[in-house]
Amino acid sequence: MDTAVEDLLRRLAPQVLGAVVRRYGHFDTAEDAVQEALLAAATQWPSGGVPDAPLGWLVTVASRRLTDLLRADQARRRREETAWRWSFDVPAVSGTDDSLILLFLCCHPALRADAQVALTLRAVGGLTTREVARAFLVSEETMTRRITRAKQRIRASGQPFGLPPPASRQDRLAAVLHVLYLIFNEGYATTSGPSLHRADLSTEAIRLTRMVHRLLPDDSEVAGLLALMLLTDARRPARAAADGALVPMAEQDRSLWNAAFIEEGIALVTAALPRGATGPFQLQAAIAALHDEAPSAAATDWPQIVALYSLLLRLAPNPMTALNHAVAVAMASGPSAGLALLSDVSELSGDHRFHAVRGHLLEMSGDGAAAREAYLHAAGLAGSLPQQRYLRERAARLVSDPRA
Repeated sequence: MDTAVEDLLRRLAPQVLGAVVRRYGHFDTAEDAVQEALLAAATQWPSGGVPDAPLGWLVTVASRRLTDLLRADQARRRREETAWRWSFDVPAVSGTDDSLILLFLCCHPALRADAQVALTLRAVGGLTTREVARAFLVSEETMTRRITRAKQRIRASGQPFGLPPPASRQDRLAAVLHVLYLIFNEGYATTSGPSLHRADLSTEAIRLTRMVHRLLPDDSEVAGLLALMLLTDARRPARAAADGALVPMAEQDRSLWNAAFIEEGIALVTAALPRGATGPFQLQAAIAALHDEAPSAAATDWPQIVALYSLLLRLAPNPMTALNHAVAVAMASGPSAGLALLSDVSELSGDHRFHAVRGHLLEMSGDGAAAREAYLHAAGLAGSLPQQRYLRERAARLVSDPRA
């Protein structure tokens, strides 16, 4: 498919789904109809040209297909008369972006947390079911069933398409922020495929988080998440070489970093930290700010980063935080100190990042043979092709080193 058309369709997909669900309801069937409309566009637009109003075109096609799907079902449920009265006009644009409404809808309290995340990644983030399944470490068939059940539960709840009232909005906020964080991470460091990142996903995550921040400007964790995204995404221009190869942070050309994002992110986290209780996203943003403010890798304030990771581990312990803490300790106190902490994250032994970190710390300690083995193990587990190449290159470099 033409890249420009693919990017346009990915950007429009949540807006189309939101418009169709707003007008007709039937969340579960609406997504099927939208997918068929996107497929029709992907087939017709590259040769016939993009229509003047691509959003309207997609909504109209999806609406017609939804009617077809529902008529087949309504033959059994005696709803034919209602279906015939539907028109195919493009719904009026509401004052709130439909993507934001979809985001809160997918985080409906009737759903379990894992279903909320999965459905949002699929409906709003634009990830394929396979990509969502990989993020949850389950089969594609399992994830398909999980997403289908989630859509059916939302339909059964009878909730109208719109933002929940302020009283219940806060209850869904933690799930919304977690989902946005996952979408951003999948965009910044893709779990599979030929590219190191998917800018469309990270950009969409930032856009949606800005909207949540405008909706809840006084919430410190919303501000912290937006700051974290900006401070992290600021490094993206330097993260890949011209041939697409991964460039680790220590070797990046920092002049390529997005200075505007860094300035905005630092301002956000600086304003958020004094307000109320400090949350995990604020702490991660503070860590990212220390990285971005350092003029060079050697000048990074690693002791301060260790202190922030230690606080984050007490506040919201998880294996990836423990792994990052081990790296920070190694940079501040030496590789042996970091390696000693890896036993605390043995549950990540099936994740390539654990073995990549272990390889790096072993290389720092001078154990080239063990580092090479760890890098190759990590490469075998990595789903992203650029990450695989990078890890194999690290291993190959040790092979050529006589000290190894």
